[in-house]
Amino acid sequence: MTDDESGGWVSLFSGGKDSSWALYRALEAGLSVSRLLTVHPSAESYLYHVPATRLAGLAAESIGLPLVEIETGDLGADSPGVAADAGRQGDRELETLEATLREMNAETPIEGVIAGAIESEFQTARIEGMCDRLGLELFAPLWREEPHDLAAAMCDAGFDIRVLQVAARGLDESWLGRTLDREAFEDLEALNEAYGVHILGEGGEFETLVTDGPHMSRPIELEYETEWNRTRGRLRVTDAWLDRESGA
Repeated sequence: MTDDESGGWVSLFSGGKDSSWALYRALEAGLSVSRLLTVHPSAESYLYHVPATRLAGLAAESIGLPLVEIETGDLGADSPGVAADAGRQGDRELETLEATLREMNAETPIEGVIAGAIESEFQTARIEGMCDRLGLELFAPLWREEPHDLAAAMCDAGFDIRVLQVAARGLDESWLGRTLDREAFEDLEALNEAYGVHILGEGGEFETLVTDGPHMSRPIELEYETEWNRTRGRLRVTDAWLDRESGA
């Protein structure tokens, strides 16, 4: 198959640190990434990153790749009990993604899918199964990597990572909007020892947005309000734009 006949690689992309790092590693490895694909899940998702996925469009513009966006909808609305069954809901959440990739692959054959899973068997097994059914390769460069090494690599590469949401013991309101730099990761290591907080938030302890990196032409600027509810909180982004002074 020639390059003109191939649809290249599709990168599953939320704008968070894990999917952004997977994309960055793919580009570094020379993979022909043709599109980003963002899933906008319902408010509660077992499979996908939820906060601020609407900002993926700005990230895609800065990265310089086209973005495909899909909605999962409210999967439990007409099926009482499904939401309580994580496995069944995860399977249903995957259906829209798989159908979209199947259509894309039928139009122009895709080489493979890029994913940012680190430790989640729940997520990775489903994505692997989907790729097998579609006959696609899977590039998952973060899978089973040492979290400390990944954190250091993101800092070394110059990623600007902002905390959007927290929901874990030890993570207070001061973490909302914080940049995950070396000092922050050291603090997360201390919280890991004290409370078991995963230093990359793999257990859902926190969610992030990459606002700048070496693969982006302009950083994302944010205006936001902080919402805090006793033990958890999030940023409510009121405005977002690409820095006009940083472009070529």
